[in-house]
Amino acid sequence: MLSLGQVVLGVTDVQRAAEFWRRALGHELLEGGFGGCATVLAPPGGAPGTRLALQISITPAPAHPRSHLDLHVADRAEQTAEVDRLVGLGAQRVDWDGYPDDPDFVVLADPDGNLFCVVDLGHPAR
Repeated sequence: MLSLGQVVLGVTDVQRAAEFWRRALGHELLEGGFGGCATVLAPPGGAPGTRLALQISITPAPAHPRSHLDLHVADRAEQTAEVDRLVGLGAQRVDWDGYPDDPDFVVLADPDGNLFCVVDLGHPAR
């Protein structure tokens, strides 16, 4: 039976990406990798959660990717604090052309240009 094993992200600098995502998510580097990938970050202490594998990509990150990571926060204040923290770690704000009138998300790019969102789960449903 299949199960979702991990999310794999293409990057140009594995060390830089591992440091950014380790600090962003509070994950730890798995010694020896996992699931065919050499660089894998996992929740600390074997806690349940999504693993993030990093591998070299020779193509640039697309401007409008078909898939991306959503990072969840409880409310607007936490969203603002986390966006500021992530920018401090090396993420960049993205001038996203698809924001609705009252967005519940902020689009950022990691140091490799991979887009991800910080989503306010306390925002009223649309």
